[in-house]
Amino acid sequence: MRVALFIPCLSEHMFADSAMSMVKILDHLGIAIDYVEDQTCCGQPAFNSGYRKEIIPIAERFIKLFADHQYIVAPSGSCTAMVRVFYKELDIAAELKPALESLSRKIFEFSEFLVDVAGKTDIGGSFPHRVTYHDSCHLLRELGVKEQPRRLIRSIPDIDFVEMEKPDTCCGFGGTFSYKMAEVSLAMVARKCGYIEASGAEYVVGADSSCLMNIEGYLRKNNMRARALHIADLLAKSLNL
Repeated sequence: MRVALFIPCLSEHMFADSAMSMVKILDHLGIAIDYVEDQTCCGQPAFNSGYRKEIIPIAERFIKLFADHQYIVAPSGSCTAMVRVFYKELDIAAELKPALESLSRKIFEFSEFLVDVAGKTDIGGSFPHRVTYHDSCHLLRELGVKEQPRRLIRSIPDIDFVEMEKPDTCCGFGGTFSYKMAEVSLAMVARKCGYIEASGAEYVVGADSSCLMNIEGYLRKNNMRARALHIADLLAKSLNL
């Protein structure tokens, strides 16, 4: 089994440790890894801002770069959803549409890949802390990924996993939404962090660094107990990788 890494912009520039944790886990599990040197942004920020025509060259380039790989894995539900789901809404060149269809069947978010493709549901390790899990919107609603990260969390023998109230409630980030609708976004993340705090968790685990960045910022600013942790970082820490 061989995977190509898709490292989104936020992971590369602000959460490189989470991307490296994903690499360490894949390597630990004996999965061969390729890195596509010429990869760029998938185009999601522009797409969400309405520039659907302008990002077509970016999408077409992405398709060409990754078309020949067996699997593509990313530490991000939202960027995976951009390629798998939303590229199909673009006016992609006709000759690339078969490659896009193939690509959409072999690109996966990290926890989804581990459980559904690699069949790795018992990672083991040790993490004797109370954790809860945040369902990020694109991962849950566009990709349908809910139980996979929870199975990985529960596979750590000494972890204390608790569900917060309404774990699928949006954290309010939404990329440029958090800037354009700042007051609404702030109210949403305040509500989310209230659920996290009420759970008594020391860590809130998620699969999208963007959500975790938003949540962590509010938690720290308001002196709340929990800290945000990417699912890849959790697994790597549990195995001392």
